[in-house]
Amino acid sequence: MSNLPGFQTHFPAGYPAFHPRGGAFPGAASSSSGESGSAEAGGAPQFDIFEWHPAYQSCQRFFLDHAQYETGVQAVAALINICLPFQWTSSPITNATGPQPPSSGPAAYNLPWPRSGPVSNSRGQPVPVWVSLVPYIRRLVITGMDTVGVMHGFFGDDWRKGVGPVHECERRNYLFAAKSVGWAKVKYQYDMSPHEAVPFLKPLQNVQLAEIEGAEKTWSQWLAMEDWMVGPRAPEVDEEARREA
Repeated sequence: MSNLPGFQTHFPAGYPAFHPRGGAFPGAASSSSGESGSAEAGGAPQFDIFEWHPAYQSCQRFFLDHAQYETGVQAVAALINICLPFQWTSSPITNATGPQPPSSGPAAYNLPWPRSGPVSNSRGQPVPVWVSLVPYIRRLVITGMDTVGVMHGFFGDDWRKGVGPVHECERRNYLFAAKSVGWAKVKYQYDMSPHEAVPFLKPLQNVQLAEIEGAEKTWSQWLAMEDWMVGPRAPEVDEEARREA
């Protein structure tokens, strides 16, 4: 693990550490990898970015090199209306090493923003391709498809450690979105392009009490932020001062 001077290697308390739950995915076994996240004293979650990043890269490689070509993954992606990287008509990504020349046809369309990073450095040498997994995790969450089996099928054996923290955050973000605005605006926030609009929304699935309570606590912290109740005015600071008085 790298130790960079002045670099915060752990996310602050409040970063979600709720473990995803189960479900079936055709042809995929449940992950046997360790639980994502760990709890500090008092239940505050701990997140080490240097331990997480290699696992996330492993999930990216699995998704690009294997999962996107599996029949089950393609069926789920079609149902929730999201293109897999090899299906992109602008710089499709066929594996973890880089894109293929763009294709054209009746179903072709130009993406409104680039979905992958550069594939060569200043010397023209190939570099590992980067594709964000967040859009896929978000779409699985809001359509209720984020079961253990599906997550394993999309992201491989390291999914709990690699994309588990992102999955937890996106589940919480979905709760926040539903609490903030109405159905139409929630759907609008999760639509990507006219060709990849959200086909349906489902309430968050397989929710446990710990997840709701964690979201409630974080939501309260956000409400405090809206009222500028942060820093020395944070409710936790006020409560501690009252106990010491």
